Amino acid sequence: MTTPSPDIEQHPDVATMRHRYDEISETPVAQSADGLSFLSGLFLAMSPWVIGFTDQSAITVTNLFTGIAIALLAVGFVAAYGHMHGMAWVAPLLGAWAIVAPWVVSGPTPENAALVSNVIVGALALLCAVAMMSTGMRRRGTR
Repeated sequence: MTTPSPDIEQHPDVATMRHRYDEISETPVAQSADGLSFLSGLFLAMSPWVIGFTDQSAITVTNLFTGIAIALLAVGFVAAYGHMHGMAWVAPLLGAWAIVAPWVVSGPTPENAALVSNVIVGALALLCAVAMMSTGMRRRGTR
């Protein structure tokens, strides 16, 4: 006969930790970083049509999916950072991928406007993600 194991979600420390992460997500720095991450993700997703490089399918698809992923992560961080903080490390990687993608994906190298757009938007997404992560680490370290 086995005894039922307690549910980790019912542990009081989990509730305290989630409350702290919710406090972090309500700071102006975190809200700004989330908002800019969301907007940079949306722009990255629609940049092939805005900038005009839809004829290069590899970078178009890469930007579309990377931008949607960044925007969805930003929405998730706003909605439930306490539940999604474990995925926070993915956002800077997506920003870095947006920077290097024009040179890494197959196909011809995009024109300068596409390169500049990817580098700027990728850097913005990367910086916003690092700002959000550092806010969480700084706040946690002060308690």
